[in-house]
Amino acid sequence: MSITSIDKDLDNLTFTLVADFDAPVERVWRLWSDPRQLERWWGPPTYPATVKEHDLTPGGDVTYFMTGPEGDRHHGWWRVVSVDEPTSLEFVDGFADENGAPDESMPTTTMRMRLTEHDGGTRMEMHSAFDSRDQMEKMVAMGMTEGVQEAVGQMDALLAS
Repeated sequence: MSITSIDKDLDNLTFTLVADFDAPVERVWRLWSDPRQLERWWGPPTYPATVKEHDLTPGGDVTYFMTGPEGDRHHGWWRVVSVDEPTSLEFVDGFADENGAPDESMPTTTMRMRLTEHDGGTRMEMHSAFDSRDQMEKMVAMGMTEGVQEAVGQMDALLAS
């Protein structure tokens, strides 16, 4: 697995994952920019994603759902804040109802993803910021740490193919 560090900082309300890949920046970027590739890793292996809408432009939306082992569906959305292809992406990530409408009862996360050249490959930093300690603790209790690790852990195989 390419994950080199995970840092949960409750004082600063952040979660940061760093992963190193043996692939060029442009190739790692395609795992985010191509909805069919995003589907193959966005979500733990037992909850594969289906991307319905994928607009990586500022103000654009990405909508998706993850299907669990029992056929249960969990909907989500991104609101794209900024894009600097092929090195960075910032978006607000949230939960949605079965119609794709944001679920206001659930926390949102602002995620900043950055790709840089590193040791002949690519370093990916995923930095998530939360609005409150309660929101962050809720996400961690829901399995965010393990889910992100499992999801990113699928990227190596995709980059190798």
